[in-house]
Amino acid sequence: RAIAEGRLVGQRCPVDGRVYFPSRGSCPQHGVPVDPEPIELEDRGTVVTFSINRVPSENIKLDLPYAAIQVRLDGADTSFFHVLGECPIEDVHMGMRVQAHWKPRDEWTESVGNIIYFKPLDEPDADFETYKEHI
Repeated sequence: RAIAEGRLVGQRCPVDGRVYFPSRGSCPQHGVPVDPEPIELEDRGTVVTFSINRVPSENIKLDLPYAAIQVRLDGADTSFFHVLGECPIEDVHMGMRVQAHWKPRDEWTESVGNIIYFKPLDEPDADFETYKEHI
């Protein structure tokens, strides 16, 4: 429900403190319920890995080719799949800093699909040590 309000929230494992996004009901590492207190996350993150797609899809309205990315939001300890926009394919790379590009607010639902794509930020790349365990 938070994403319908433009908020990205994760949940913390009570055993090791890892923050999961998207939220899960339980920690997959320890098999315990996650802390019910939501962890507010920014809509910025780091590309931890990517692939270049050259095959069209009805569900992804980006020009070909486009980059499918695994992005780890700042403050989260897991990554999730999305797409990269506003970036030439030859410039896509691991460690790239990105930010969500949202649909118009009147089109928001309770889905991560409210984010159309992530786009590059004018920031230095993340240090490899900060995302290497997510590759």
